[in-house]
Amino acid sequence: MKKLDGMSLDNVRERIEELKRLFPEAVNEGHLDYDTLMFILGDEFDNEHEKYRFEWKGKLDSLRQAQKRSTATLRPDFEQSRDWDSTGNLYLEGDNLEVLKLLQQGYLRKVKMIYIDPPYNTGNDFVYEDNFADPIKQYKEVTGQGMRANPETAGRYHSKWLSMMYPRLKIAKTLLRDDGVIFISIDDNEQANLKKLCDEVFGEENFVVQVVWEKKYAPQNDAKYFSLNHEYLICYARNIDSFNRNLLPMTDQQQSRYRNLDNDPRGPWKGGDTLRNEPRDYAIFPLKTPSGREVLPPPGTSWRYTEEKFAEMITDNRIWFGADGNNVPSVKRFLSEIKQGIVPISLWYHKEVGHTQSATQFLTKFLDNQRLFDFPKPVDLVKRCLQIATDSDSIILDFFSGSATTAHAVMHLNAEDSGNRKYIMIQIPEPTDHNSEAFKAGFQSIADIGKERIRRAGDNIMAEWQKQQTGQLTLGEEQRTANPPDIGFRLFKLDSSNLKEWDDSYVSPEQAHSLFDRLENFLDIFKPDRRAVDVVYELFLKYGIALTEKLSTLEIQGKTFYVAGDDGYLFICVDKGLTVEIAEAIAAYEPGTVIFANASFATDNDLINTSMALKKHLIEVRWI
Repeated sequence: MKKLDGMSLDNVRERIEELKRLFPEAVNEGHLDYDTLMFILGDEFDNEHEKYRFEWKGKLDSLRQAQKRSTATLRPDFEQSRDWDSTGNLYLEGDNLEVLKLLQQGYLRKVKMIYIDPPYNTGNDFVYEDNFADPIKQYKEVTGQGMRANPETAGRYHSKWLSMMYPRLKIAKTLLRDDGVIFISIDDNEQANLKKLCDEVFGEENFVVQVVWEKKYAPQNDAKYFSLNHEYLICYARNIDSFNRNLLPMTDQQQSRYRNLDNDPRGPWKGGDTLRNEPRDYAIFPLKTPSGREVLPPPGTSWRYTEEKFAEMITDNRIWFGADGNNVPSVKRFLSEIKQGIVPISLWYHKEVGHTQSATQFLTKFLDNQRLFDFPKPVDLVKRCLQIATDSDSIILDFFSGSATTAHAVMHLNAEDSGNRKYIMIQIPEPTDHNSEAFKAGFQSIADIGKERIRRAGDNIMAEWQKQQTGQLTLGEEQRTANPPDIGFRLFKLDSSNLKEWDDSYVSPEQAHSLFDRLENFLDIFKPDRRAVDVVYELFLKYGIALTEKLSTLEIQGKTFYVAGDDGYLFICVDKGLTVEIAEAIAAYEPGTVIFANASFATDNDLINTSMALKKHLIEVRWI
């Protein structure tokens, strides 16, 4: 039998296993042999004191943060969720570092795209003061205190921001698929540092692009030096050789440039240049137009094609001489023969993807004309990232979810192209200021605003889908399927483990009775205020099962079993009073694995005998 240790993924052990696959001789009894590794690498190992590297105060501690395993859990909130039984989307409330760690077992290398809009470190943003000793305690304190500033006068201004970002990016990388990418919005305050940080985390060879986004449509006349009308999106791939970017769909304006002036059966086309801006002797010759006029390339140029190739193209009706047959020739480029899309460029204009003011106005109108959130990103900005980097069934992650623009963009794009993309939003329930419009409107945290925005966006998308089904509206270029869009989400909230922690504080001989009290209290390992379903989803996290997996219940000999998946591959039971007789009843359902609570059996012998009986049926048994 295997006992679940209740911890998140061991990142250090994972890296040692990767080294073991590459250099088996450098791992001895499960530990890295540093001297052997240096010997294997030989001249490639740089042991010089001076070297190029990116350092800041607190970097080592932030790396420890990334490596520290989490004992926390995510507890389901059925009441605030939407379409729990059918949705594939997740909204996770909690400190994103702890939540990312908890997601590793179930979502390792499964996320296609990450988009984040982290704090820009302008001096007034929320700073995640990570506590290495007790992250859950710190999380609960922070969510009760609200905003914290990181003013430049506080010292180590950049270091604190980097120490916040570093462990989160390290963990996020492990969730990306081999062909996955991350987009990070940033401005000039930390752009240079973020680029260096990403070079270290993802590898500078995996840098894809630094997009310039035109965030304002007009100059700021009261700017001290320059009107800052742009921000950036920095994009890195997990593995640049595996990443294949998509083409952007052509706009109506771009498609309108293709016309069929001569009713060619191959469809619309537009004229292309037949001249080369350099003289080549073999491509300088007179070309006779249908009207009988001879045309030569202008001095200093030559034709793009040979005389023989021109003859072939004229015969195939691929050269256009104008309606009267007397114009300079152009080559017909057919819409049906070109790539059905546009290569994305690194400059994104506000007229194409929106700007900060339009995003603010949109969200304000969307939330009953109340300005509840400052500086949201436009939906079209995130949608363009999705168009470039995702497939129709991709998983998208945003661990600085804010007003949930990413969730809105995912649902909107799915509605346009009949996609089945799923999102994972992570947002710390940062309290709203008591004097803010958001608080006065009843939103106690930023997470509350995000969830309400998702609900309203879902309502709008569903209403449009229903109109489309009755022929009143077509949303997007393609007709959507008869399946309604997924506008739901499962809500989970970060909390301490459902399992009790052993109190190992000192007990003097005079206080021996308190030790017996501890032992008696620990006979039931579950905390008294937790539900069985809370324990089940904690096991999902630690066992590596997606939080959107189907979960049902089954009664066997009066005991409740939680069943994962349509095929019932996993059974979980935390009820008490189990006996060995239940083994054969379980075996009849043929699960792959059964998880019991140790306290479910009256004696250890009952647990052992049940395990042996199930093993005969090739059923694995684990216990907590």
